[in-house]
Amino acid sequence: MYTIAQHCPTLHNTAFGWSRRYNQSGALARAIERQIGVKVTSEALRRVRPTQQQIVLSRSQRASNVQGAFKVAADRTAEIQGRRIVLIDDVLTSGATADACARALLRAKAAQVDVLVFARVVDTHKAPI
Repeated sequence: MYTIAQHCPTLHNTAFGWSRRYNQSGALARAIERQIGVKVTSEALRRVRPTQQQIVLSRSQRASNVQGAFKVAADRTAEIQGRRIVLIDDVLTSGATADACARALLRAKAAQVDVLVFARVVDTHKAPI
């Protein structure tokens, strides 16, 4: 049983002139919280540096783009340490963002991090299911 859920932080990147206005991952996390009663925290994992929009980047560029972009806030590490975390995201494309978020949670001593996504983008020419 999971004791906590965290959704991927939204983009507030005014340095690049854009931001996400609706947080799909947060909406999914709140629906899961209502259905199964797992506590959702949305403030522990934070974006600590701006990143470029991922849609224009290759798989390796996406990984480089988000490397070190997320961190668990120092005042929230107690909520993460020793806990099983489910990281909720709306769409998994290359997995770079989910991986960067999971690494940040593990650095904050989460016992385990699993990723739950609503949709998965598949390039059937490169990776058929």
